[in-house]
Amino acid sequence: MSLHPQRIALIGGTGFVGQHLAECLVRRQRQLTLLTRRRERSKALAMLPGVRLLEGGPAALDSLLAGQDAAVHMVGILHGSRRDFERAHVQLTEQVIAACQRQGVRRLVLVSALGAGRDAPSDYQQTKALAEEKLMASGLDWTIIRPSVIFGQGDSFLTLFARLLAIAPCLPLAGAHTRFQPVWVEDVVRVIADCLDRRDTVGQRYELTGPETFTLAELVRYVGQLTGHPRPVFGLPKGLAMLQAALMECLPNPPMSRDNVRSLACDNVSVDGFPQAVFGFAPSALTSIAPGWLGGQTPANRYDAFRSRAQR
Repeated sequence: MSLHPQRIALIGGTGFVGQHLAECLVRRQRQLTLLTRRRERSKALAMLPGVRLLEGGPAALDSLLAGQDAAVHMVGILHGSRRDFERAHVQLTEQVIAACQRQGVRRLVLVSALGAGRDAPSDYQQTKALAEEKLMASGLDWTIIRPSVIFGQGDSFLTLFARLLAIAPCLPLAGAHTRFQPVWVEDVVRVIADCLDRRDTVGQRYELTGPETFTLAELVRYVGQLTGHPRPVFGLPKGLAMLQAALMECLPNPPMSRDNVRSLACDNVSVDGFPQAVFGFAPSALTSIAPGWLGGQTPANRYDAFRSRAQR
């Protein structure tokens, strides 16, 4: 049975995934309300038809959700103290749930993370799991999306490595052998949009992964080939990785934190893989998408990147 909610609130809608989701839902002719702390930074979103920006923080959740048919909660942070993670992931989720209940919004989709678990090694993963538990116990019509690392134009993953490789003579890497199944942002938002329209996704958790598996070192080398900045990449032992991350935490926008290093203790892969049978499409391969915006777009350069990954 289809739901087809027309009025949808996006919490975290001004971030990377949120912007792509907004564009996807606008194409489906939905009316969107986005919560933003700084309206001037989200002017591009306000230009989309049917998009309304509401300025404020958690105190504005009731105003955001009033009159809405559904909501998508996407807020997440990658760096901070345990208290920061609990505030952003657990407490905010509790506030969103309470506001949904007060405003009569029963449909809520939560974007969590692959690898979330109470016994996971990092605060990020643990608090994501706690947020999932809060939602599952809420009595709302929930769906939980658990993506692997998300890539796409404007991401903070491949783009970050591209920037680092452009200036660094070599790249010492924490978690060099950790495996990932990166998933394209457009595939992620398509699943979220489909979930909003389908009653059979209520009460379900979906792990979203791409069709290719890479170690982190392989990904970084691949980005170097695509951008024309191939660099030596080597792994760091855990002690040095934690020291490197501790130093990086002193930067204004740290590219790495000690909590990130703890996350890298476990592979970020799914046993079940992308739910292709449920949503009726296969996820796109990183190697077919990334060359389009990371540079090195000629066929010869693409083949060089493939040979580099295969070490040939």
